[in-house]
Amino acid sequence: MGTAMLARMSFYPTLLYNVVMEKVTSRRWYDRMDDTVILGALPFQNMTRQLVEEENVKGVVSMNETYELKIFSNDAAVSQLHVITLKMMIKQTQPIIPPMFLPPNNKLPGVPMDQNQMNSGTVYVHCKAGRTRSATLVGCYLMMKHGWTPNEAAEYMRSKRPHILLHTKQWEALDIFHRRHLSH
Repeated sequence: MGTAMLARMSFYPTLLYNVVMEKVTSRRWYDRMDDTVILGALPFQNMTRQLVEEENVKGVVSMNETYELKIFSNDAAVSQLHVITLKMMIKQTQPIIPPMFLPPNNKLPGVPMDQNQMNSGTVYVHCKAGRTRSATLVGCYLMMKHGWTPNEAAEYMRSKRPHILLHTKQWEALDIFHRRHLSH
């Protein structure tokens, strides 16, 4: 309970930090990983037109907890898109991904879009900063798509989005995913 409370209390200050870092450094709010996936931070409502018209976003995968989406969320603005939330992504019988300071569930499914949806547009995968939770999921997607190792997926993501931040638990999740789905 202490970690969850800390995550809630630090959400808005750290979101503000991300906004400032995007303004004063070379960080971008989002980065395209390939033709079908963008890895990014929480998409604000004023970004909808750009994401839909310029980036051809047809789906959104949110790695956020519900409370993180309440005020600045793009959910209402992208209601015309196929929005996949965490609870929709992971079966109800499995725990959802814990708050921002905890590791993702080791049953990460990869980006849950069928091939027709993937061919027709872009999926925007995000968490608060687009550095840890969403990077872990995109890493799983890249490993599945290319047959890469966790290190290869992480290096590729860093080449596109240098400020991704994978902690020990995220590396463990990537390794578990790799062993379960790609190791023979």
